[in-house]
Amino acid sequence: MYRYEDGNVRYAPLYITKFRLIAPRKIMESQRINQQFSCYEDIETIPDRMRWCRHQKGLMQIEVADLIGVSRKSYINIENGNLIRYEKKIVDKLAELYQIPVKDLLDDYSYFLYCGQGKVLRGYREKNNLERNELADMVGARTHHITMWEEEEIEISKKVWERCFKDILK
Repeated sequence: MYRYEDGNVRYAPLYITKFRLIAPRKIMESQRINQQFSCYEDIETIPDRMRWCRHQKGLMQIEVADLIGVSRKSYINIENGNLIRYEKKIVDKLAELYQIPVKDLLDDYSYFLYCGQGKVLRGYREKNNLERNELADMVGARTHHITMWEEEEIEISKKVWERCFKDILK
């Protein structure tokens, strides 16, 4: 900005302040989440917990995606619970960003995979003094599958996990 004063040009500094523009629909979504849930512990579903945490931090999905190093589309899939398997480093970054335990971001099956299916199965088997064939008989699986799962050669599907391990690995 400038002006003429006594035949001289005088310049005035122009200060530019950066601020985040929040779209009206984002404000309405934030208000809805805050009215629906008064505190984090009241929220039952993982997608709602993630949305609530994001709104508490005052972040938009694209900002969270940038902070954790994924595309916006990938983050939307995470926040909506559309993934079965989550990358460990992404889950760790989200837990750190939102300052919540990793267990709160994942359902039981996803947490089982996050912890390492082989490690969990081996730990359960050793804790209960079971051989692989005994565990196989107990859950109705083949010994060969137990070996492959423990060595993480193949991943246990959610359907098999629910049928065989959900109740015993809690």
